[in-house]
Amino acid sequence: MKRILIFIIFSRVIISSAQTSNPDTTFAYFTPDPILLDGNLDEPVWQQAIHISNFTQRELNVNEPATERTEVAVVYTSKTLYIGFWGYDSEPDKLVAREMKRDFKWDQEDNFELIIDTYNDDRNGFLFVINPNAARADAQVLDNGGSFNIFWNGVWNARTIKTDQGWFAEIEIPFSTLKFSTDAEQVWGINFERNIRRKREQILWQGWSRDSELELLNRAGTLVGLDRIRSRRFIEIKPYGIAGREFGTEQKNDVLSAGGDINYLITPTLRLNFTFNTDFAQVEADRQQINLTRFPLFFPERREFFLEGQDYFDMGMGRYILPFYSRRIGLAEDRSTVPIIAGARLLGKVRNSTIGVMSMQTASRDSIPSTNYTVFNWRQDVLKQSTLGILSANKYENGRWHSTTGAYARYSTSRLFGSKNLNIGSSFTQNINSDEFDKTANAQRIYLSYPNDQVEFDMSWQRSANTYNPEVGFLKRDNFQEFYIELEFRPRPKNKFKWIRQFSLKGLDMNYFIYDDTKELQSFYYEIRPLGFDTRSGESMEFNIQIKAENLREPFRIADGVVIPAGEYW
Repeated sequence: MKRILIFIIFSRVIISSAQTSNPDTTFAYFTPDPILLDGNLDEPVWQQAIHISNFTQRELNVNEPATERTEVAVVYTSKTLYIGFWGYDSEPDKLVAREMKRDFKWDQEDNFELIIDTYNDDRNGFLFVINPNAARADAQVLDNGGSFNIFWNGVWNARTIKTDQGWFAEIEIPFSTLKFSTDAEQVWGINFERNIRRKREQILWQGWSRDSELELLNRAGTLVGLDRIRSRRFIEIKPYGIAGREFGTEQKNDVLSAGGDINYLITPTLRLNFTFNTDFAQVEADRQQINLTRFPLFFPERREFFLEGQDYFDMGMGRYILPFYSRRIGLAEDRSTVPIIAGARLLGKVRNSTIGVMSMQTASRDSIPSTNYTVFNWRQDVLKQSTLGILSANKYENGRWHSTTGAYARYSTSRLFGSKNLNIGSSFTQNINSDEFDKTANAQRIYLSYPNDQVEFDMSWQRSANTYNPEVGFLKRDNFQEFYIELEFRPRPKNKFKWIRQFSLKGLDMNYFIYDDTKELQSFYYEIRPLGFDTRSGESMEFNIQIKAENLREPFRIADGVVIPAGEYW
């Protein structure tokens, strides 16, 4: 009897630390018949499919069962994956759902979230979110939640209905939207989350630890039974044509242009793209920014062709140093368009290797010569969650070759002390020019991050030499070293102050910049937070003390007649 009791206690400890509830595996039910996407889960196949209902709270009361009945089932045909969601609610008139647009901000809405790790590698996945209005949002999740490509827009659909019992949904995801291995029988990672906003309740199927979240794919459950997927290769052709005439005061000009994109799915995990005379007429305009600092502004990429594979060319140098910045291609310094003659791109994953290759040729315009841009990135999965990689961004114009080439590594685990998260990484990149080679023209970064619920600690050091200039990249600052450290305590009261959900006490938050060539102060930021908290009902309060400084080595002109003299300002 004692052995049985010890076994039961030990099993409960293991289950609690892993935040896994049984069943942690669900089965996809195959149907040869099409499903009418209308939000009504009334087809017989939805009753025949296996329903999972073992959802557990992460907020507000961790480890407690969900207060509202929630069920999910997975059904598929040879071409499409379907997710059924039953969101029963005792007070459906209090559902919070205002948004209707694509890629809505879902953190203030009732919602249902789904993440799929098609490679089952505990690293990369696809996130899909809906609210009771059937508004949709999606993103690619990378490096086990370490980064996101929020600009990814997959082809999928959803329909919802609201009744006096709650809200219900059908989600339709074509397999062609996802990338997965060519194995006959698929085993995927999968997890589900529901947010009941009026209660501030967040429930997950698996991995509901406060040190976890839905995007941590290694905490996900398992989806099996996908053994009848019809793997196919396809070619997508997207042509365009423009014709017209321009009338001026003394001249008439004919306007004629044509081009397009060709997308070829070599395998379910490897995609080849071609573009000819690329058209950016439909690109969303940049958001206007006013710069009152002495550092350049960063404008995010908005062109669809470059957005889709953006994550394939990131080497983790941080927000101040980008060895590759896709807006260097096809856009001049004043953000005017430079015609792109043609380009090709290969993106995908082969076993444990992620590959990104792109080559683009731009036409000459005014004083800007025709230029070739070629970038290559290779990233290898090692250990359970860690990576090694190399990146090379190259530019060739007027017989001159420039390269920014480097390597990076990251060790990551979410099993430290049982269930804590830890990331340690480093990056190094070097400029190489055909006309000269300067061994000092390089940049480096090392970092450590301990991002957990009650204690968060981050520190990093990065440097960009005075001579470093990534011509196919972007520098938010140049000629600098940064020393960064942050320590924050976030205890959750259990007995006293029960109306407080979590405290936020920041003992240290410092960014210290120096000029790399002289080692003098460049910028300084320091903050402490003696008191901060948010309540269980949603209010928040912070009291912060901040110190800032800037050191101008030369006069800084803000506008006509407004010049700040050189000097140190606190």
